[in-house]
Amino acid sequence: MRKTSLVLVIFISLLSCKKNNPSKVIDDRQFKMGFSTWSFGPSQSDVDETYDFIFENSDIYSEHMDDLIPWDAWINNTTLPTDFVNNVNDKAARKPAGMPLLLSVSFLNTDRSDIQDDFIGGKPTYAALNDTVIENAYFDHVSYLINAFHPDYLVVSIESNDLLLNNEILWDEYKALMQNIRTRIKQDYPTLKISESVTLHNWHEPEVDNPTEFIQEIDDYVAQMDFAAISFYPFFKGQHKRNQFQKSFDFLHSHTSLPISFVETNHLANDLEIAEFNLFIKSNEKEQNEYLETLLINADKHNYEFIIWWAYRDYDLLWETFALDIQGIGKLWRDTGLKEGDGTDRLSMETWREIFAK
Repeated sequence: MRKTSLVLVIFISLLSCKKNNPSKVIDDRQFKMGFSTWSFGPSQSDVDETYDFIFENSDIYSEHMDDLIPWDAWINNTTLPTDFVNNVNDKAARKPAGMPLLLSVSFLNTDRSDIQDDFIGGKPTYAALNDTVIENAYFDHVSYLINAFHPDYLVVSIESNDLLLNNEILWDEYKALMQNIRTRIKQDYPTLKISESVTLHNWHEPEVDNPTEFIQEIDDYVAQMDFAAISFYPFFKGQHKRNQFQKSFDFLHSHTSLPISFVETNHLANDLEIAEFNLFIKSNEKEQNEYLETLLINADKHNYEFIIWWAYRDYDLLWETFALDIQGIGKLWRDTGLKEGDGTDRLSMETWREIFAK
């Protein structure tokens, strides 16, 4: 009896290992795999190395324009800031022929509570978020970027649902604004696949008094898009195990019937401690790899369009250049690369290469 029980335990364990191993589950990969172009370091050679790595280990990539917007220039039809133009031109010039590109543009500021800041400082004044002057300026901004990058997929606003969490009073005006923006872009670029990204961690587990209503609101909002564009950082909700990761994936699959793309995601490979936030989260590279394995298996099983990992390598060198007042928030994602800061492969890098080759 004991021997029979032991054999059964071993058999179940082997089945579980196979089910959780993407190399055993995925025979012929159909979804695309890629990275954002966030550099691990500040120098030109670091940026060059980042692009080289991405183009060798991806079949899609992401340009993530989550920074200041030249509102004043767009509104007053004046010369665009040189730094803005040079940054766009440099990134656009690197685009390789034939590689699909996701362009993600942020209308919202860093904490997703208001409109993005201007290059000249402050925010444009508006009576309502969907004022015509704001709509026209942002449409011009996004059109400029589309014409520069010629993307295959567009996220016209990043992590939209977080605005409903952080500044609910702006939500209805924001929805009206974005409906107009998406309609106008679709008219000018009819074949471009357009979406707004939402944070899965805050869609699935919103910290609000009325979670059912919040979830339904986001269900309905996502349904208006061409594809479900997902931003997911499971450690933000204290997720550490496969079954916790899978619970969020199961929620996603039951709340949208659209094609799914993970437009930005990653997981910690080291413990995270930020004293100023009174924050401590345990993790390690094995846990990170288990998240990546879960992501890959779900991408295969549920026919995702693509997944984008943010970013391929820990950005310790870049983080050291951050101003002191943003080093805390910058540290949140610093140790989430598939490679360590010195370029050493983690377990997750081996997993990525194995599935990418399929």
